[in-house]
Amino acid sequence: MKNALFELSWRVVNGQMKVESAINVLEDLCENVKELPVAIADVFSILDIELSVLEDTNQRDKFISLVSGCEKFVASSLLKERLDLETLESLGLLASKSQFNQKYVKTKTKLYYKQKKFNLLREESEGYAKLIAELNQEITEKITVDQSVENLKSLIGCFDLDPNRVLDVLLESFECRPHLENFYVPLFKEYVTERKTLCHILGFKFRFFQDEETPTSLYKVAALLLQHNLIDLETLYPHLLPADAKIKEYHQKEADEAKAYVRKLSVVNLAEKSEEVKEPEVVKIDLYVTNQKLGLCEALLSLGVWDRAKEILDKLPEFFGTVHKPIATGLCAMVHCMMDTLYKNNAGLPKKILKGKLSGDKNLLRNIREVDSYRSLHSEVFPVMRYIGPYTSCDPVLLVKIIRLGKCFMTKRQSGGITPEDDVAYYGFLNMLDEVLLPSMSLLPGNCCLSEELWSFLKLFPYELRYRLYGNWKNDYSQHPKLVRIRADCLERARYLMKRISKENVKQSGRQLGKLSHSNPGVLFEYVLSQIQTHDNFIGPVVDSLKYLTSLSYDMLAYCIIDALANPDKSRMKYDDTNISKWLQSLANFAGCICRKYQVDLAGLMQFVANQLKAGKSFDLLLLREVVTKMAGIEISEEITDDQLNAMSGGELLRQEGGYFAQVRNTKKSSTRLKDSLLEHDLALALCILMSQQRDGVIYEESAESHLKLVGKLYDQCQDTLVQFGSFLSMQLSTEEFVKRLPTIDTLITAYHVPADAAFFLCRPQYTYAINSKFDELRKTDKNNKQSGSQLKQQRYIEAADEVMQPVVELIRPIYSPRVWEDLSATFFVTFWSMSMYDLAVPTTVYDKQIQQLTSQITAIEDNEDLPQSKKKKEKERCSSLIAKLKDEMKKQGDHCSRVMARLKAQRDSWFISRSTKNETITQFLQLCVFPRCCFTASDAVYCAKFIHILHDLKTPNFSTLICCDRIFCDITYTVTNCTENEAHRYGRFLCASLDTIMKWHSSKEIYDKECAAYPGFVTVFRKGTDSVNIADQLDYENYRHVCHKWHFRITKAMVACLESGNYIQIRNALIVLTKILPNYPKIQQFGQALERRVDRLRQDEKGKRPDIYALAMMYSGQLKGKKSIWVQETMFHHKEMKGSQKKQGGLSSKQDSKANGETKSSKENGEVKESSKDKKSEKKEKSEGKSKSEKKDEDKKDPGTKKSSKDKSKDKEKSKEEKSHKEDKSSTHKEKAIKREVEEDGERGQNKENKRSKEEAADKVEVKIRVKEEAQEWTERDVRDIREGHDFSHGDFKVKEEKLEKIKIKRTHSPSEVKDRDHKDHRLERASSIGSQESRGSWRSPEGSTKLHEDRDTKRRKVESASASGSKDRDHSETRERPRKSPSNERERERKDRKRTSLDYADDRCEGEVKRRRSAEPQHSHSSFRINGDSDKHSKREQSRDRLDGHAKEEAAEDGPHKSKSKEKSKNKDKTRDKSSSSKKSKK
Repeated sequence: MKNALFELSWRVVNGQMKVESAINVLEDLCENVKELPVAIADVFSILDIELSVLEDTNQRDKFISLVSGCEKFVASSLLKERLDLETLESLGLLASKSQFNQKYVKTKTKLYYKQKKFNLLREESEGYAKLIAELNQEITEKITVDQSVENLKSLIGCFDLDPNRVLDVLLESFECRPHLENFYVPLFKEYVTERKTLCHILGFKFRFFQDEETPTSLYKVAALLLQHNLIDLETLYPHLLPADAKIKEYHQKEADEAKAYVRKLSVVNLAEKSEEVKEPEVVKIDLYVTNQKLGLCEALLSLGVWDRAKEILDKLPEFFGTVHKPIATGLCAMVHCMMDTLYKNNAGLPKKILKGKLSGDKNLLRNIREVDSYRSLHSEVFPVMRYIGPYTSCDPVLLVKIIRLGKCFMTKRQSGGITPEDDVAYYGFLNMLDEVLLPSMSLLPGNCCLSEELWSFLKLFPYELRYRLYGNWKNDYSQHPKLVRIRADCLERARYLMKRISKENVKQSGRQLGKLSHSNPGVLFEYVLSQIQTHDNFIGPVVDSLKYLTSLSYDMLAYCIIDALANPDKSRMKYDDTNISKWLQSLANFAGCICRKYQVDLAGLMQFVANQLKAGKSFDLLLLREVVTKMAGIEISEEITDDQLNAMSGGELLRQEGGYFAQVRNTKKSSTRLKDSLLEHDLALALCILMSQQRDGVIYEESAESHLKLVGKLYDQCQDTLVQFGSFLSMQLSTEEFVKRLPTIDTLITAYHVPADAAFFLCRPQYTYAINSKFDELRKTDKNNKQSGSQLKQQRYIEAADEVMQPVVELIRPIYSPRVWEDLSATFFVTFWSMSMYDLAVPTTVYDKQIQQLTSQITAIEDNEDLPQSKKKKEKERCSSLIAKLKDEMKKQGDHCSRVMARLKAQRDSWFISRSTKNETITQFLQLCVFPRCCFTASDAVYCAKFIHILHDLKTPNFSTLICCDRIFCDITYTVTNCTENEAHRYGRFLCASLDTIMKWHSSKEIYDKECAAYPGFVTVFRKGTDSVNIADQLDYENYRHVCHKWHFRITKAMVACLESGNYIQIRNALIVLTKILPNYPKIQQFGQALERRVDRLRQDEKGKRPDIYALAMMYSGQLKGKKSIWVQETMFHHKEMKGSQKKQGGLSSKQDSKANGETKSSKENGEVKESSKDKKSEKKEKSEGKSKSEKKDEDKKDPGTKKSSKDKSKDKEKSKEEKSHKEDKSSTHKEKAIKREVEEDGERGQNKENKRSKEEAADKVEVKIRVKEEAQEWTERDVRDIREGHDFSHGDFKVKEEKLEKIKIKRTHSPSEVKDRDHKDHRLERASSIGSQESRGSWRSPEGSTKLHEDRDTKRRKVESASASGSKDRDHSETRERPRKSPSNERERERKDRKRTSLDYADDRCEGEVKRRRSAEPQHSHSSFRINGDSDKHSKREQSRDRLDGHAKEEAAEDGPHKSKSKEKSKNKDKTRDKSSSSKKSKK
């Protein structure tokens, strides 16, 4: 409306509308709208101001005309209020502007600056005297408020008193007698008409005390007036001092001073005390003492006026008011009154104790409304407590009351006694703990009783909420300056104590630490843990000194440990990224010691480990491992002794007494606590499954940059912790609890993806318990149970085992492919995995040893005179009880083992189905059973070796002990390489246990004949005669010794390859395995010396480079030297002199058997195991095809007399000479390199005694060594093969002793420069070993084929010999006859060695030709039949290399003949000169 009026007036002023028209419009409007004149006056005021700025007189004149026309309906008083003096003068409303200004100034001066003298108290003493007498008279019931008000008015009117001065006197009177509020308050209500007047007078009174302390009575008067709404707080608040800006500045200054105080304590001052400059002391003004706002708030709280006090506190900085102790005390008193009734009803104390009345101000008790339910407690009391915050510490009684109310509430809530309306208090109590109770503990001076009371409330909450509260408590000190100082003082005290703690003053330091931990446990433990992470030698003294802590402090300590473990700023790896950090190991060790010794809640620690495993992090498994080790006494160490390992295969009591390093009997209480905590939170099975999954996933979840050493350590940590934790559960949990929580085996493997070895490890106690329970149940059904014999018991046990394990077999069968069960039966698989060492053998030696130790303890107790008789009796009873228990346990285990053996005997016929070859059966057995389990634990490693021995002793059908052992020992390079560090320890134990059995059989022919000779596991050949009767050939003792020698040689070869590989993992694992098998290997001197040289070289190379490899090499070298005394020569290990004659007899007998009986025969050559294949027909066909092709080629190349003329013969001879010279040119360069290498090595070793000989003689000698070493396998088999073919090499060149060959073979070492040529030489070694393996791996021939092959060989040999000169043989034989008559001079000795080398060359050429012919007659798949973990690509590469080498061998066999030996011997010098010339030409090319 005002906008429309303004627009109308503006149009009139601008001449757009006539003045008369506007006046008429406004007049009509005023008749209808009563408030319009006021709006018109406001519009005229605005136009007057705007036009006064403009200089246009025309517009102003029109405005004056408009205003003068509106005077008839707009009052002149409104125009005088709003228009300017000049405008009013123009309108005629003012006579003169100047006269009006003079009158205005005089009136203003009279009103504001002149005072009547009779208003002063000294001027009108009678009136004020009567006023004071009236107000301060004794107030009785006769005096009423109305009468007093009338008297006051009479005095004011009679003596003309100032009403404001009277009000001031009235306030003074009320201040002197505040207890008469019932009289004065109504008097003020009747006398005071405006609140502002009373507020200003009261504020003037507060201003009077700005420089001195304000009296308490004034605060109380103001509080009473505020309580009765006689004054407004908003009006009074500005009169109170100091100002809010000054208070905020003071509060910020306090916070800055607290931070400076912390910095000052953390700075180390290295200056001397005398040089310290003392800062000048500054007088500090305590703003809390002179603060009128806080005083008024205190007075309000004393009256219970919380609303008004809350308004004042809200205007101040947070907790600024409650830092002032009177205010905190007032708030606490008010809370006492509010919750008194509820506390008495729910404190849980006897009523007699709670009979007393609550003391306090009557006004407070009268004005406070008490709460009667938990809901009202949450809505009314808890908000007041949040204003007090940590400063509730000024009233410990109030803290205890809140704690007890909380305990009662939580107890009722858990039992269902809390209504839904009251349940909201649950979150209120959590807030009280977070904001009031726990922070208040920091300000209390070490109150252990209150700490225990608080723990009784806190423990009712789950650990997740408790740890959240602890985290806020530990980290929220910075909100309060006072708490910041408290934290700094506590940290300084902790530093002081930790500097002085030691084993000698544990008690004194512990008491001081305990007192410090009552109030600030988070600060103390954070510093203590930081020191332990840095210095692990603190662990022992600190753990002992913490025995004075409260339960709350122990729970806080558990949280601090988890907080330190989860610190993201600290790396869990050392700087080399291959080892776990020292701080993590120290922290885990400390946590284990704390959990072991004190009552610490373990749920948080266990859940932390589970959460880390869920996240794919396995570093923190170290914590679980240490906790289980300390609390349950179960240790997992690869350094366990043999006695401890044997004790682990006994009963539970034997394991506790002799299986661990620590005493397990002292861990009963702690292990029970751990078990209860795991079961309460359902973490037992979860941790097992998570560890099993993490063990196999650690390889893939770690980054590609992680070192293999680190990955192996993490894998071992998962494996060891899983075994340790599973052992703990099997010992502590009752079988009913364990079975109830454990899923079936197929669910573990398929649903939870747990590997089979871990799944059976978890389920094994379940199966044992089920079988024993079923066995007891079946025994009870027998009528003659007491008279039943052992056979009946065994039968019942077999029935119980079949009934329990058959469902398991059906569950396992679908998990693996049907192809697996063609070789092994599912029953055998389950039987192998479900048993342990406890089932197979009784460690009687360990039982006897423990019994003997206990007996000696009894004797020592009796001889000890210092012990009192009561203690002696108690200890003797304990030892005697243990002896009786051990004997009973040994007897029970013996009965159990006999029943298990009966069960195995009953099942043995169905274990190996024999649908495929024995090789495949053994392969499945090793891959699915032996290798996964032998690396699981040390006990499992011994179990695998023992189980193989039992399979042998049981005479298990279709199981070959020889093939199994051959697979285990022949090529262990890949298995050793694939192991982690701990797996290498276990694999070494498995090999050692297996070697123990093998060397036991090797030690004596009587033992061998008794335990092996007639057993089916040592059958070497299966033949089917014409009478359809199966005949088995047994391996005799001497051939078994050859086999043992071969296995030792294969182990040596594998270990040498690993040690020379340069790879960290291979070298480390090889040294570990060698250390473990040291009791049984090496036994032969040559092999031991070879290993010693390589280990010494490794020790020298790794010194200062890889300290762990160096330490292992040093350890093994020292132990190896201690075993030198038991090394034997090779001739003592197996009878090598008789080997050739035995083979010759074996070869002749095989020929006779093949001609007479037509049987297929395979013999044992060079320690190779031979067995028959079931696919004889296909092999015969392939052999016949390969034989015909090879014969055709040989006839084309080796029969020059029938297809060529004499000229062609001479040409062929010339060509053969040229080819031979070309071949010698090629080999000359290799010879020179070999000469240089061998000479350097001989110089380093200092073993070559003929260094002064010429280079040519050294080269010839080296060539013999290299050739014999690389083809040691070929040499032994070539000897036998030549004997079979009828070659008579009976002269001295071919009768080289095998001891010398083995020495040469092992003695030669490779320098780093030879590594490049090693692959080239390994082809010949593999080809040589393949001859023996092919002959032993099913190289079968029919009787007709065998006879025909011998005839073809003789024919070919005669054809080749016919091409040589007839006199060559005579010269050879004459030289052979003359050889013994020559003098033993150096020259003749060298000639004899030359002839020997020539014969070796000839035999080598013959062998290479024979290799091709034999391979062409064999099926290709037989080459890898003895490979256990072979690689198809690698075998294919080997086959290609064999083919290339065989091509050269065939050419050499075609060119060379027996007559070449003489020509080589005579033209020795010519050959050497030709070699030199050809090598020089080749180097030029």
